[in-house]
Amino acid sequence: MAGSSQLIKIAGLGWYHNLRGGLYRSRAYRWRFGGRSADRLLLAPQDIRTSDPVMANELFGGRFSLGGSAIVAGVKSPFAIEPPSLAWQNALLGFGWLRHLRVPDSEVARARARSLVSDWIAQHGRFQLPSWDPEIVARRIISWICHSPVILEGANRNEYRAFMRSLTRQVRYLRRAIANTNEGQARMTAIIALNFAGLCLSGMPRLQKQSAKWLNDELTSQILPDGGHISRNPGLLIELLLDLLPLRQTFTAREIPPPTALLNSIDRIMPMLRFFRHTDGTFALFNGMSCTPADTLATVLAYDDSHGKPHGNAPYSGYQRMAAGKTTILVDTGAPPPIAVSQKAHAGCLAFEMSTGGQRVIVNCGHPAVAVADWVRAARTTAAHSTASIADTSSSRFTDERQFGSYTNGLLVAGPRNVRVDREENQTGIHLTLSHDGYKSRFDVVHERMLSIDSDGNTLKGHDHFETSRDRTNAAFAIRFHLHPDIRITPTNNDHGLLLNLPNGEIWAFTADGASIEIEESVFLPEPSGAVITSQLVLSGKVADNPDIAWILHRITARPEKTDALDENDKSG
Repeated sequence: MAGSSQLIKIAGLGWYHNLRGGLYRSRAYRWRFGGRSADRLLLAPQDIRTSDPVMANELFGGRFSLGGSAIVAGVKSPFAIEPPSLAWQNALLGFGWLRHLRVPDSEVARARARSLVSDWIAQHGRFQLPSWDPEIVARRIISWICHSPVILEGANRNEYRAFMRSLTRQVRYLRRAIANTNEGQARMTAIIALNFAGLCLSGMPRLQKQSAKWLNDELTSQILPDGGHISRNPGLLIELLLDLLPLRQTFTAREIPPPTALLNSIDRIMPMLRFFRHTDGTFALFNGMSCTPADTLATVLAYDDSHGKPHGNAPYSGYQRMAAGKTTILVDTGAPPPIAVSQKAHAGCLAFEMSTGGQRVIVNCGHPAVAVADWVRAARTTAAHSTASIADTSSSRFTDERQFGSYTNGLLVAGPRNVRVDREENQTGIHLTLSHDGYKSRFDVVHERMLSIDSDGNTLKGHDHFETSRDRTNAAFAIRFHLHPDIRITPTNNDHGLLLNLPNGEIWAFTADGASIEIEESVFLPEPSGAVITSQLVLSGKVADNPDIAWILHRITARPEKTDALDENDKSG
């Protein structure tokens, strides 16, 4: 299957996936990454991720709540238990949960940390998957180094030497495997881990210099000029800063100049955090973004000294922000990311989200907080976004894991090539004229969308147009507006209008010209507890019969007595 092999090559899914057998356990392989161990840690960087004392108590009792699943190991080793999910397994083996054991600051907590680390070394210290998947190794190295005081304080000589020997072996292995890690976040995490190792472990000056160069090159490649990530996933910016900020501090503590790209990347990413925030403080749900970790985001934003107003145009990342009065609109105006980093990319071109007065109104379905395969696939489709779809298909195409195998990770392999973005700001408000050709090759349709918000933020006007040849298609279209679960709909006696009731007391009127409004069921996925049922507004028709649909969202202060009058006022305004 040549196509499958090519996809795996493009994705950068390294050679280690084919080495599930003897090589990992061979003497030659162990010898290659053995040798003299670093004899001491020079310093322990600060992990700025938040810790939870409740989680610490659960770990004392042998309960491991990770990746959306919970397992009670009791007195058994958690590393010998069949994992309930891949997310749980990776979180366990990455040791990020060690941060919770620093909260009690007690010998009991330190003894528990030492016991679990020693347990892993005894069971998985020699090379075998999945413990030695490079991405997991990288996360474990960072966790062990950052939380080494919790692990090593009170340790005896044998425990200390076993820890340093295992840590050194993992660092040497990762150094060899770095070129074969997946592109994007996985490779960045591996390089960050090696930088921590080069700075914090004794006797590794060559690694420190080499990994600093790798970091400089990788940040230059992955962080776009406007501060977005090459994958177009807003959530990765938070994850990256959680590692990059402590790494910058570690360079300073060692009195070694940080790579230029590290400083520049942090300075560029910080404004993008504010760019993606809605009025309620959450991130827009685009391209793999799930629930916003509020405490973590607050921690990261505390390092932002500028506190500047977010800019409105992110042309390299492919997003637009329209902010007026109490209302914020965020729009996906970008082509798909490179295939190798598209594992979480969505088919949501020209989709928008809207929030006002601290309340989200129009949303996308978002990436599931708990990675259930069926929900993940559904969340990536165009129908899961507040935009137009043609013939119930997506504007981008993904690899089928059933055909190409799980190693392809559902790559996005085709989508819009030409995305037009024109932005105008004047005294009347902010106006966007947008288009994409994601449906051109299959249906001869170009989707054009105009969005305008007035200077007070009280009225959002939209116009969707389907450009097509007269004799090519009469495919059906559906323009969707997914609503946040907190929004309540009040139907009216007019098929072209209804009212949206917000928890903050605001009422917004939604009217459409050219299509009737249907209320259908939808789901909101970024909830830790799982999918939440909500509603969506759908405008539908045939491309050739009705290529122009106009719609308006308008804030009103009280319920109108006559909905017909409301409709007329909105249309004329």
